[in-house]
Amino acid sequence: VLQSSNSLKASYEDWLLTYGLSVSPFHLRWQTALFNRQFYNWGRWKPKFLYLWFSVGMVFGIVAMFGSVILLGKTLLQTLTQMLTEAPKAQNDRMLQVVVSVPSSSLFLRTVFVFVPLVFLLCFILLSCPHQQVPGVNLPISQLTYFFSAILISGVIHEVGHGVAAIREQVRFNGFGIFIFIVYPGAFVDLFTTHLQLISPVQQLRIFCAGVWHNFVLGVASFMVLFLLPAILFPFYYTGVGALVTEVAEDSPANGPRGLFVGDLVTNLQDCPVYNVEDWNSCLGDISEKSQVGYCVSAATLQQLSFPARVYRRLDGTVECCSNNSLTDICFSYSNKLESHLYACMPARKVIEASKVCRTNMDCHKDFVPSFCVTPSLENQTRLIRVKHPPHIDMLYVGHPMHLQYTVSLSSFVPRQNFLSIDLPVMIETFCKYLISLSGALAVINAVPCFALDGQWILNSFLEATLSSLIVEKQNRELVGFLILLAGSALLAANVALGLWMVTAR
Repeated sequence: VLQSSNSLKASYEDWLLTYGLSVSPFHLRWQTALFNRQFYNWGRWKPKFLYLWFSVGMVFGIVAMFGSVILLGKTLLQTLTQMLTEAPKAQNDRMLQVVVSVPSSSLFLRTVFVFVPLVFLLCFILLSCPHQQVPGVNLPISQLTYFFSAILISGVIHEVGHGVAAIREQVRFNGFGIFIFIVYPGAFVDLFTTHLQLISPVQQLRIFCAGVWHNFVLGVASFMVLFLLPAILFPFYYTGVGALVTEVAEDSPANGPRGLFVGDLVTNLQDCPVYNVEDWNSCLGDISEKSQVGYCVSAATLQQLSFPARVYRRLDGTVECCSNNSLTDICFSYSNKLESHLYACMPARKVIEASKVCRTNMDCHKDFVPSFCVTPSLENQTRLIRVKHPPHIDMLYVGHPMHLQYTVSLSSFVPRQNFLSIDLPVMIETFCKYLISLSGALAVINAVPCFALDGQWILNSFLEATLSSLIVEKQNRELVGFLILLAGSALLAANVALGLWMVTAR
């Protein structure tokens, strides 16, 4: 039995080796030489152009290395200041909320698993708490495909940069591969170590900086696609006419027979015009920050619609005057020349439809008809919002404006033909945003002068290229590099630790 077991194990290992597979706990890796010819074709294509391309990348990588230190230092100070105030700000505030992108490039430019606990934490949160806000990304479960696809593409582009630059510098290319660690995808290239050590420090810099350079270029390209998307999709979609509803969550307050439906075109929120999704978000933000607007109602209409009701105060100090448990009636407050605090319970739709928006009674003086500016008397942070989506009847929403923002998905692109998908522009937009974020994060994190990151090899080569004449002894140069790497590693670790602490503290 033991001999049979050993034979089976040997056969299994031979099969894995034949197909370039490596399997270990939580880690699956595949390496191949199938793409070597393509890499060599890329590395030998227009040598002068590639020389200029990777020379620019070398300058960018060096600047990014110093810039990442400044960014991390500034971010650490901001996080410490925020901690000391003991008043965590909104989720949008800047701190190092790490978007996990496992850094790459040891001497072999293989992917190195740094911050594995952080990767595991991210995977655990994503799988067990799909509605949790993940550090760095407000990531719903429906967008996991975008997230992991963007990570994989960013990693592949990063490693392609290293591989092509290495071939351009006459370093032997052994192979390319991809891996999955738990659920996290990535890529790597395998280069011949001896060749890397024999070339000059400047040549090494071109290779080591190529990864972050390609991530930067990918981020810029994604931004350009995102910026030019209206022009790119112009033959099929038009913009500037409103925000198109693409999805309404089941638990959304906008759900219902008089709510919003997929395909509706929102043109106004109150008196705020909506031409695109940015306007929708901006209008909701203004409505949330400003006080509730009122509506002009004539004295005759006010007397006709209102009915007697008991007035009482809520726990937050606001006033309620509707006690009939109606879903259509709302308490309105107004003032006249004699009294400044009057209340009337009236049907909301009859009051608001065909009414002018106002702030004071002076806004309602027209044609000498006695009118009042009646304002919904609602709980703090709650708003009554009129949403126009012609040709349908206006939707009247009562609640926090942000609840409406988070549960309704919209697009600025309206199909010119019915057979065109309303989701395609949103998918392209979302994917471009993930590429910008994750590719940028991979560039910034990898540029940090930290052990096992690209920044380590960039720093070492940079010191060899610049300090060899000032510090003659190689051991002394290595000592300077070690101390800088130690400081950079501590800086990055402090940002990661405090960033995670701030997220969990909320």
